[in-house]
Amino acid sequence: MSYRDLLIEVGTEELPPKTLESMSLALEDSITKSLKDEDLNFESTMPFATPRRLAVLVKELSESQTDKKISRVGPSLAAAFDESGSPTPAAIGFAKSCGVDVSKLSNVKQKGIEKLAFSLTKKGQQTIDLIPNVVRTALTSLPTEKKMRWGDSKEEFVRPIHWLLLLFGYDVVKVKIYDINSSSETWGHRFHCNKQLSVGKAGDYEALLEKEGHVVPRFQKRKELVRSLVVEEAKKANALAVIEEDLLREVASLVEYPVALLGDFDSAFLGVPPEALILAMKSHQKCFYLVDHAGNLLPKFITVSNIVSKNPALVIKGNERVIRPRLADAQFFFDTDKLQTLESRQDSLQKLIFQEKLGSVFQKSQRVASLSKSMAKLLGYSTEDCEKAARLCKCDLVTDMVREFSDLQGVVGSYYAKYDGESEEVCHAVREHYLPKFSGDKLPETTTGSVVAIADKLDTIVGLFGIGRPPTGSKDPFALRRAAIGVFRIVIEKELDLNILKMIEEAYGNYSQISLASDTVDLVFEFLLERFRSWCLERNIPTEVFHSVLTVYPERPLNFYTRIRAVDNFRRSPESKTLAAANKRVANLLSKHESEIKNEYCKEELLMSETEQSLYTAIKNKKIDVAPYYENEDYTKALLALSSLDGLVDKFFESVLVISEDAALRKNRLCLLRELRDLFLQTADISFLDHT
Repeated sequence: MSYRDLLIEVGTEELPPKTLESMSLALEDSITKSLKDEDLNFESTMPFATPRRLAVLVKELSESQTDKKISRVGPSLAAAFDESGSPTPAAIGFAKSCGVDVSKLSNVKQKGIEKLAFSLTKKGQQTIDLIPNVVRTALTSLPTEKKMRWGDSKEEFVRPIHWLLLLFGYDVVKVKIYDINSSSETWGHRFHCNKQLSVGKAGDYEALLEKEGHVVPRFQKRKELVRSLVVEEAKKANALAVIEEDLLREVASLVEYPVALLGDFDSAFLGVPPEALILAMKSHQKCFYLVDHAGNLLPKFITVSNIVSKNPALVIKGNERVIRPRLADAQFFFDTDKLQTLESRQDSLQKLIFQEKLGSVFQKSQRVASLSKSMAKLLGYSTEDCEKAARLCKCDLVTDMVREFSDLQGVVGSYYAKYDGESEEVCHAVREHYLPKFSGDKLPETTTGSVVAIADKLDTIVGLFGIGRPPTGSKDPFALRRAAIGVFRIVIEKELDLNILKMIEEAYGNYSQISLASDTVDLVFEFLLERFRSWCLERNIPTEVFHSVLTVYPERPLNFYTRIRAVDNFRRSPESKTLAAANKRVANLLSKHESEIKNEYCKEELLMSETEQSLYTAIKNKKIDVAPYYENEDYTKALLALSSLDGLVDKFFESVLVISEDAALRKNRLCLLRELRDLFLQTADISFLDHT
């Protein structure tokens, strides 16, 4: 079979830069799927994407489908013909379904029975005849948020289409899509090569555009070229360029032939919080910022142009002229905001609604302050710092800087707090209380920031559950699932020994002026436990380990996780299997006879056998041995110590009849087993580890 390369290119007006890469990959996937659906073989695919084109090169695509042999078996000969040899309705119906006369059918023997059969070799279609439908399907199914119409056409695409290149080897695949006739013509760079270029064969596409068209068509190659050009420009200034992947991806989506240029801005602007300057450069001008080797922001930037200018100094000057008013705005907002202290802005928060039924942001900050103070007292932290930080943490929402740069909430607040003379703890906490903002994000570094972050998240979760607005399915508009994980991450990774149930109860109590559902505390606690379970599963904690600890209902997440790790280690020991099975057996026995031994205890004088006495003595000794471990919450050592009971427990079940006909003996033996189970339940219910 022969093979050729297939090239598909759609030329458009400027495509959305933030979705260019994803559209390119989606087009590649769609074409790949369509080719496979048509049973066409190919070696590989390569996507291309620039601001004004989407393309896919299919390498070594077969010139036709593989011939298919179709075989069908019909009724038996006995049922297919009557006594006179004439075909029955069964034979006629089978022949008709195969599209032939009965006389064209053959016979085949299956399991000793002769049957009618039909076989046909279906010749594969030519690939060139299938390509138009493949392309049409791929383009119409391209996922985009918004599509456009242009001219008189009712067809829609993400942007108006100007040309369609469709080449199979050397041959143009003739098709008309979006009222555009396909050809072998592409277009070069809008400024450096604003003309049509004829592609001789599909495989020449990339080299032709790069050499003659002044276009780097492959997105990943262009992105890495931008990166290297920016790094090189930074080296010229003895600086380091900070290259964030999202910005790099967007810049690569805005240019076809990147050229990096180094510009300057007035060093007087460095008195403004660097985050504001950086955001202004990134969001408005798509520039990369530079830092010195100590990480300090420099009054320089790198812009990426789409042309090779004869006078680059003039282009740089133009960018400097455009960026100056953006930075001047940031400076004006900063200087204006400093005229008023953060603390004086608290009353303005009453005009901001947190949630329609949950009141204003001012009310929220008061609740968070109250919860933060209680939490700090329990943990032995500064109640003054925690309460102050909580009252101030939302105040920057009413500043000019945050109104202009919403991403800086918390960040600029920390600068204003510092300017107002607040303590370092308070300043850091104002910045950190939103953390973590996303999965894997950093946590607050300060204890005050950790406390306020937990209080803020718990207040939100409790309030929204209380008014019947929990997450549903995939919908979580207030990011409560993320907030719950954030609470657990802070508590566990920062090792904060908090009783989360009590904190939920206190958060609920802070809503005294707002009517919340009476079952809110229980619902929130269950929600948090479920999110904690998901978090543990992501860390490869087996579900049975989680549920073994959940059974003892620990209310302190740090303690909960300590138990989980201990049980997870224990389950790997050779004794765990036997002891888990024994605990499961004990649990089943006790559940059936719980009422019988409710007020009973094990009496040594009723231990009839040496095995019973040995287990009783061992349990008694183990209680003393593990007591300090439990007191210090060293559950790993406690379970390790209890694992030595393995042999005695096994021997007990082999030689002792627990459910004796003698009521006194039966109760005594059940009480002995209850003492055994209680020893383990101080850590977890290890019966969950038994899978028998």
